[in-house]
This record gives sequence, structure tokens and C-alpha cells, in this order.
Amino acid sequence: MDFHTHTSASDGALDPCELVARAQASKVDLLAITDHDTVVGYEAAAAYHTQNPGDTRLIPGIEFSCQWSSTTIHILGLGIDCGHPVMRDARETMDTVRRERGVKIASRLASRGFDGALQGALAKAGDSQLGRPHFAAWMVEQGHVKDHDQAFNQFLGQGKTGDVKTFWPELAEVISWIGASGGVAVIAHPLKYRFTGMKLRRFIVDFVAAGGSGIEVLSGYQTRDQIAHLKRLAREFDLEVSVGSDFHRDAPYSAPLGVESSPFEGLRGVWERWSAPL
Repeated sequence: MDFHTHTSASDGALDPCELVARAQASKVDLLAITDHDTVVGYEAAAAYHTQNPGDTRLIPGIEFSCQWSSTTIHILGLGIDCGHPVMRDARETMDTVRRERGVKIASRLASRGFDGALQGALAKAGDSQLGRPHFAAWMVEQGHVKDHDQAFNQFLGQGKTGDVKTFWPELAEVISWIGASGGVAVIAHPLKYRFTGMKLRRFIVDFVAAGGSGIEVLSGYQTRDQIAHLKRLAREFDLEVSVGSDFHRDAPYSAPLGVESSPFEGLRGVWERWSAPL
């Protein structure tokens, strides 16, 4: 199973049909497509899946960006009704937010001498959701940096010129969108925020108070100690657990598609919300 994946509709390398076909070939029984702030990839995948169902069951999902305590947080919405009026409004809101954020990122990059960033990033994005990886791709193409990693390390990553957070909605608002559209809100990759133990617990308290009910205990590659820590938090706060590869592309240090659920027996899995594959 895999409840955290990305397609070319946001910052993944595979188009939605290719991702579904890969999941089917890999014998992934439950697959959630969770592109950043869009369900366009899921909708394309669902159309393909209808014609090519295989043994993989497709779960509608999204990965929302939001703010909590001046930190950008990612919240997965699993099992959402993509056509629900609240979700449609949320998607329009995030489309606008990402466009406005893109203008701000481009303005900041221009102040560092990189003119034309917005047009370049939009060209790289095409029909997908505009994000910092598209600015990075443009910078590489223009010869401003040698690769994606340098773009983020020097200009686009945490605390750098192109790291714009102020446009994201608040945590509670995003969770309300997910709940209203029939989905379950899950904290994505909780250890990536590098919170202290006390701050992580304070965050989870606010997450639960807002209506969140799940936590990702495995996202990509993690150590046994990290997984054990997250399992303890799931028990402490009575949270459902989710697992995912956070698959974006084939790369040396990226996890492959698909996660085994057996190491998480004894915990309430989000996968229990869905029946066996059809």
C-alpha cells in the first residue's frame, strides 16, 4: 500500500497514468495520489484506472500546505470527495495562493539578479501546480545553478530568498476543508519539521483539537528509532497511522513505490477505512 505519492500534476516525475501502472506492476493494493494542493493528478489517474482497474484500489487524496507557529506544515487529506463544494473552493483558494506566492518568489529572485523567473517557472510547470521545483528547474536551465540541490541550498530552501511562507492558510482551516469533504486529515512526514519533542507534542495537540486524526509513521526512508518514536506518539494521542513512500521519482536516495503494512499491526491504520481492493 502507499498513501503518499506525487505525479507530474505537482512535483512528481511520472504522469498519473504511469504512476497507476507502476503501482499495479508493483502489486500495491491501495494507492493514494496526494499531489501538492491539487487533485488534477488524481482525477487523471482515476479516469485511467476506470479503464485499467487491475488489482490496485485508488484512493483520492491531496497534500495541503498550511501554517502553524510560523512553520510550513503539510497535511494529507485521504479519502476526500474531490467534487465537494468545500473542496472545490479549497482548490481554487490554493491555486490563487500558489500563483501569488510564485509572483513573490520571482520578485525576490529578481532582487538577487535572476530576472524572468516567473515566466520561466510557469513554462516549466505547464499544467501542473506551480512550486519551487519549477523555479529550480528554470534556474538550472538558465545556468544560474548547476543542479536542483544547489538551487534549493542557496536560493529556494528553508530560510532562503525564495522560501515564501506567508501565503499559506492556517492549519485549522485546511483540516476543516478535509473533514467537510469526507476525508481524514493526516500529518505528513512529522519529523521533517525538526521540532523539539515538546513542540511536536504541542503541534499534535493543536492538530487533534482542529479535527485531525492521523499521523504518518513512515514516509520514505526512516530509521527504526524514528518509526518507533512516531508509533509511540500515535498511541499517546490515539491517532490512526498512515504509511507512504512520498514517491516523486526514481532516484538513488528515494524510496520506491509501496510500503508493507505488517510492521504496523496493533495500530489503527487509515487503510482500515477502505475495503479490500475490488
